[in-house]
Amino acid sequence: MNLPETTHVLTSDELDLLELHLGGGTPTMRLGARPHGPVTLTDAENTPLAVLEPDGSARAVKPLARAAGPHWDPALRRTAREVRDEVRRAVGPDADVLAVVVTEPPTREELAALTDVTAGAAAVLVLAPARRRPPVPGTLGGPGLARTATVVRDALRDAGTVPPVAVVVPWATDAGLVWDDVAARYGADRSVLLADHRPAATQERLARLGSLWADEVAELYPEPVAQEVTRAARSARHAGTVVFFTGLSGSGKSTVARALAAELDDEGRHTTLLDGDEVRQHLSQGLGFDKASRELNVERIGYVASLVSYHGGTAVAAPIAPFASGRARVRELAEAAGRFVLVHVSTPLEVCEARDRKGLYAKARAGEIAEFTGISSPYEEPEDADLVIDTSVTSVEDAVAQVRAIL
Repeated sequence: MNLPETTHVLTSDELDLLELHLGGGTPTMRLGARPHGPVTLTDAENTPLAVLEPDGSARAVKPLARAAGPHWDPALRRTAREVRDEVRRAVGPDADVLAVVVTEPPTREELAALTDVTAGAAAVLVLAPARRRPPVPGTLGGPGLARTATVVRDALRDAGTVPPVAVVVPWATDAGLVWDDVAARYGADRSVLLADHRPAATQERLARLGSLWADEVAELYPEPVAQEVTRAARSARHAGTVVFFTGLSGSGKSTVARALAAELDDEGRHTTLLDGDEVRQHLSQGLGFDKASRELNVERIGYVASLVSYHGGTAVAAPIAPFASGRARVRELAEAAGRFVLVHVSTPLEVCEARDRKGLYAKARAGEIAEFTGISSPYEEPEDADLVIDTSVTSVEDAVAQVRAIL
């Protein structure tokens, strides 16, 4: 397939926009500064995903990578075309379809108001936005909003008023998306934000939640002592962890690492994902692929991961890290800061080659890429791995569960 030479590496938000557009959720693919003419859109690993035409439409080249978690459940994360066709077949083209948008955790009062909110609708779509990038601390991310959408759906179903359908919608902040427009692409005639039906008194109570601890400290202690208690609480440092995935290109380590990071982040554990290809573009740009450069790249990843761990966070890293000496250096850095968990993703070479989305293995075998791990450069299998996973026989969900079991 001939692709345009001009390329654009998509950010996490732009990946969400592309997924939304390819599924029929927007009429065009919106990019901030798009070059003129057709553009090949790639992910951070430079895998071509789609071609963006001059008129703003995009056509898929390869499927977008999926992750794990409730917001990736195929029963919830469905395309706009699929949902629109299904709901209109069920209620007809002229029936009133309402979209209830869930952007915050609904209170008991909002759930109780659902009957009035949905009165007169022939069907209800419960839409939950989900982003690939981590949520702002203290707010619900994609997994939490997906679960919350099912709570709203079940509340409507129990009320028995209208048939509800819960849908996860790929979403991007500050991208010019309007809920009324997107909801219409999913088959709705109108949309409401459920949080808009929150009483003012409840909003005030929620606003005070963040200061309850400080208020209690101020009441219990005299002011100078309260300041010391507050200072001690802020400086408290929990032990951090580095989870270090290693394996061949195409082994599935990045997919499992992303799913693990998303799950940990959803539970409130401050998690930083250090993917090998993305680190190459930023932290290690300019390094080659000779052994010395690879060792330096891995050490840089280990150093950043150890800083995250030292400050109580969880770092999830997923480079190839082919050499035992480099992994040993990372272990040394990480264990000086907190806990270190080494996961060897042992997917066989032939499976990795068959999965190759970028054609790198074929180029390496043809001699077009020098020092390619597994072909023209060795991969030293770890003898000290805490966990070994073969993704050719283990699903992403099970792989994440196995890592979670030893954390």
